[in-house]
Amino acid sequence: MDYVKTLHDIACELVNDKNKLEVRQMPSLDEDTIVLYVYASHDDIAKLIGRKGMMANSIRQLMSVSGRLHEKKLDIKFESYGE
Repeated sequence: MDYVKTLHDIACELVNDKNKLEVRQMPSLDEDTIVLYVYASHDDIAKLIGRKGMMANSIRQLMSVSGRLHEKKLDIKFESYGE
């Protein structure tokens, strides 16, 4: 399963500047863990994280369903481009 594309498709619907949205998969020390980073502009990252992290937790929960199907743990981090 392409976790990067799935997360990008979810996040793309929530941001204003779709051209600055980027999702990358980073290497992990644990073979059962997939680390994904979401990069976007500062305002869009604020929208993706939401108040008290509610939106970020919802995205993580939604993505964890597909991870459980393949017995993988997903670690999703949100970062903004320096502006």
